[in-house]
Amino acid sequence: MKYMLILYGDPALDPTPDSPEFGPWLNEFFTLGERMKDVAQILAGEGLQGVETATTLRARGGKVETMDGPFAESREHLGGFYLIEAADLDAAMTFAAAIPVARTGTVEIRPVMNYG
Repeated sequence: MKYMLILYGDPALDPTPDSPEFGPWLNEFFTLGERMKDVAQILAGEGLQGVETATTLRARGGKVETMDGPFAESREHLGGFYLIEAADLDAAMTFAAAIPVARTGTVEIRPVMNYG
């Protein structure tokens, strides 16, 4: 089954690039697929640039409205995602718990719709 793992975190809680903790923390992301290969397979995944780069768009009544930044104000920001293939929700949760963001933020797990 496919699951989307949506990563939310507070950037203030992440190690800064000039800190000694940053390299090992980043390496956890880079090695996640290999470390968790017996639990789930990564189909896709990316980190997102900061919320200050976001543009939000709405189309209402034939008009398109855009605004800078995210729609919701929150300390936790959408920071990235993984699309995985896992046997079941328990396996997806095991994988999600291994993502470094889970220690300081939130990982939302959603089954992907199957239209077939």
